[in-house]
This record gives sequence, structure tokens and C-alpha cells, in this order.
Amino acid sequence: MRKLIYGMNLTLDGYIAAAGDDIGWSGPPSEELFQRWLEHEQANSLSLYGRKLWQAMSSYWPTGDEKPDATPAEIAFARNWRDTPKVVFSSTIDKVDWNTRLVTGDAIAEITRLKAEDGGPMSIGGATLAAAAMRAGLIDEYVIVTHPVLVGGGTPFFTALDGWVNLNLLETGTLPGGVTLTRYETRR
Repeated sequence: MRKLIYGMNLTLDGYIAAAGDDIGWSGPPSEELFQRWLEHEQANSLSLYGRKLWQAMSSYWPTGDEKPDATPAEIAFARNWRDTPKVVFSSTIDKVDWNTRLVTGDAIAEITRLKAEDGGPMSIGGATLAAAAMRAGLIDEYVIVTHPVLVGGGTPFFTALDGWVNLNLLETGTLPGGVTLTRYETRR
């Protein structure tokens, strides 16, 4: 059975985007944080995206390694992004590319099917998609990168749940700029 990991940058008050989908609060990542996200992505065998995150990622990373000022880590990230198989869940787009397939039907049924397969870990991104997986009890691990900023509202990292989800702490640490990285696994 595959592990499903949900990880994002978020504000201290728990938002992955401020009102208007503004993610400017996170600024450019430190080299150390970017390296951690690169390692996170390299460990995944499949990436699951909601529409908005897919559109953001696919607008930059297919050619991110061709930018004249691309760092070695950015070059590695772009190449890994292109090479990693991806699944996009959306009922409003009709075409994807870059080693990606589109699912327009029941996301929870498909994620459940993918988890039951043999293979390496899968990452999930996009607040709406991750919230549905969270409510269905499909998330096995949370990677939370908290930035020291309060935005007061926007798109939350966590969704409302019908019951408690107990977690075990796997890792915690401080990165440059007062950013903290914390990993939890779901206690089953």
C-alpha cells in the first residue's frame, strides 16, 4: 500500500494562501527550504494535484531548468517535476501534459485505488483536493512548513473534520527566516 503525503507552506494562522489566492507572504524560499522541498518531491513516485496547483506548477516548472539564473536545485526540481508521473483532478480542464493524466470523476475513489497499489509514496497538493482526502481519512503524513506571518484569512491548510485525527511527531526543526518544518504521521 502506498503512503499519501500532504505538504505545503502555510502561515502561522494556518493558511496556504491569503485572500485572493495571494502567496506573496512566503517570499522566495531559502536555499535550505528549497532543498527540503526538492528532497520531498524526489522521494515521491506520483504527484496528485488539484486544478489550481496544477496550473501554477505547470506554468513554470516544465521549463524551469532553462531559466538563465536557475540554481542547481531549481534545475533538479524542474527535471524531477517533468519526470514524476502526475494525476490532476479537475472537472473544468480538458487537457494536461508533462507526464500527467487527468481524472474528471470521483477523486476519492481514484486516490483510494492508487493508495492500494504497490509503489512509492504519493504527494497530494491543492487545498480542495487535499481537504477531500483528509475528510476521507486517506492522508498518512503531513509536512507543514510554517512561515512567521499572520494573514487573517484565505485558503486553510486544514479542513473541518467530522472527528479527531491523532498524529505522531516525526520531525521538527527551524529553517532560515524563522520558518519551521514539522512532519507528522497519522496514528492508525
